[in-house]
Amino acid sequence: MNVLIAEPMAQAGIELFQAQQGWNVIVSNPKEYSKHLADCEALVVRSAVQVTPEVLKQAPKLRVIGRAGVGVDNVDLPAATAAGVLVMNTPGGNAISVAEHTIALMLSMARSIPQASASTKSGKWEKKKFLGSELRGKTLGVVGLGSIGREVVKRARAFEMRIVAHDPYVTPQFAKDLGLELVSLAELYKQADYITVHVSLTPETDKMLGKEAFAQMKKGVRIVNCARGELVDEGALKEAVESGKVAGASLDVFSKEPTDASYPLFGLDAVLATPHIGGSTEEAQEIVGVRIAEQMVEYLQNGIAINAVNMPAMSPEQYKAVGPFIELAERLGKFASHMVTGNPKGVRLTYFGRIAEMNTSLLRNAGLAGVLNRSTAAGARANLVNALQISDDRGWNVAEAHDKRSGHMDSIRLEIETDATTTVVEGAVVLGKPRLMHVDGIYCEAPLVGPLVCMKSIDVPGVIGFVGALLGSSGINIANFSLGRRDSGEPVEAISVVTTDTLVPQGVLDQLLSNPAVKLARAIEMS
Repeated sequence: MNVLIAEPMAQAGIELFQAQQGWNVIVSNPKEYSKHLADCEALVVRSAVQVTPEVLKQAPKLRVIGRAGVGVDNVDLPAATAAGVLVMNTPGGNAISVAEHTIALMLSMARSIPQASASTKSGKWEKKKFLGSELRGKTLGVVGLGSIGREVVKRARAFEMRIVAHDPYVTPQFAKDLGLELVSLAELYKQADYITVHVSLTPETDKMLGKEAFAQMKKGVRIVNCARGELVDEGALKEAVESGKVAGASLDVFSKEPTDASYPLFGLDAVLATPHIGGSTEEAQEIVGVRIAEQMVEYLQNGIAINAVNMPAMSPEQYKAVGPFIELAERLGKFASHMVTGNPKGVRLTYFGRIAEMNTSLLRNAGLAGVLNRSTAAGARANLVNALQISDDRGWNVAEAHDKRSGHMDSIRLEIETDATTTVVEGAVVLGKPRLMHVDGIYCEAPLVGPLVCMKSIDVPGVIGFVGALLGSSGINIANFSLGRRDSGEPVEAISVVTTDTLVPQGVLDQLLSNPAVKLARAIEMS
């Protein structure tokens, strides 16, 4: 396993990677890391390295990207997903550091600390000029009650501030437990003396602090943004500061990181700016470095994806419960893909028994990957990360159903609809192993392992003998022979699944099909 660390990382995180037996850990930097991409299977970045489609093309073996931090805007998620590369981050790892920085900026604005320091160091003694104000008794408006927003609330309460918050994804009881009042965004703008935003960037939050928002705020409000630069319309903020509507603004993030002093907002004394250091503390970097290493080791060794941002989220406990069925779903998809005729246009998975109560997103993706990989090139294999996207790109209709009726065994049914017909397979996990139970409604139990031959035939005398004799004369040993037939209909249809020691070549399949009773014969390498 080749792990490439492309940016500075806590030593404890590096040592955790190095402790894994057989792992090759390459510690590099943003200027030189690219020369190691060809053999890289795991990549660790912070915010300097931009993981673009071009970077991904240079890393054909890459399986996972770990972002030691929260934001993943430096990673092209659609490109990573299309390449089947899992992307994970460490939300909450720097929550306390960002919350403390937020409070520090509020205090700096309240007491004009940066300006007073610069004035004093220049030889002036302007005591009367820097008359400040207290945080005590002021109303703080917190937009977003995620991990950082909650930490800000805890610290603001110590300053005896009144706190109102807006977050459409929390309940009034949750807000009450935090000791704050949940209000509408308009009401927050109206009441707050200080406003701090802690939300992710979405179409709804892009430039949420703009001209219309500032118009709703009280005169003299102070703004803090330690989240995403794009949340603030910087042109509208400049106008609001110049007009006196906004008494002060503190920005740790910008829509585009400034490279010189000509940045429009920098000419305003009421604007404080820091270079995206909200999460830059020794403690936070230690936490996120160790966490991302732990998460990546867990994924690479056990397949458990924690804090994945381009794959269905699942806790370790959920993964443990659903894990045995992931392989079953993938093998059912693979088996069914070899049995279909025509061009697939839809896949449907139905879950029975206890599985129907689970988070089945990974089962869906596994089943789709099994179907897709019969027709994808080796360099573009579908996996748990990109299977749904590839299916969508092909225009497939993907559906799921959960049958929670009691008494049904824990099983998965997978259906592939083509322009010609529909193929249905169902399987279960028996003694920890994936096992086929039904094919097109015909009971036929067989292990989903090793080389297989699946045949559809008319149930007439001599077919089994014919198959056995042909395989034997071709030097192919039969390890298991399962047969099932439909209970009604004329002629009676039968399904045979034969496990062999070696994969049956096409020439032998053609000879099987020479028997008028054999209607379909397909070889499948289940591995």
